[in-house]
Amino acid sequence: MTTLTAVYRGGLRTNLHHTRSGQAFVTDAPPDNQGKGEAFSPTDLVCGALASCMLTTMGIVAAREGVDMTGMLAEVVKTMGANPRKIAEIQITLSHPGLQATAEQKQKLKNAALTCPVALSLHESVKQTVNFNF
Repeated sequence: MTTLTAVYRGGLRTNLHHTRSGQAFVTDAPPDNQGKGEAFSPTDLVCGALASCMLTTMGIVAAREGVDMTGMLAEVVKTMGANPRKIAEIQITLSHPGLQATAEQKQKLKNAALTCPVALSLHESVKQTVNFNF
C-alpha cells in the first residue's frame, strides 16, 4: 500500500496526502530559495520529522518507564548550507522543566531521542545538535 502521495501544484508548492489517515498538507519553497515561505518547506519537514521522531520514541520509553512526559517541547533551528544547498545542521532543544523522572530514566529518554529512526536515517554530514532541558 502506498504510504503517501505528493502532487506538484506549480509555483514551487506541493500537496502531500497520507494514504491511511487521509491527512493532507501543503509545502512551499522558502523565500531564500525562490518560494513564498507560506508553508513548511521540504527541509522544514525533515527537521520536523526528526523532532517528532525523537518525541515519539521518547514517549515509548516514557510509557514503559511510567514517566509522564506530556508537554515535552522540541524547539528546532535549521541551518542550510550552500554548494550544495542542503541541511547543514539541525539543532533541537527538548524541554520539560518539571519532568518527574530519575537520572536513569532521563538517560533512557535521551538515548531514545538520539537513536530514533529518523536520527539514524539522516546522512552523517547533517550535524544533529541536541540539547536536553529536563
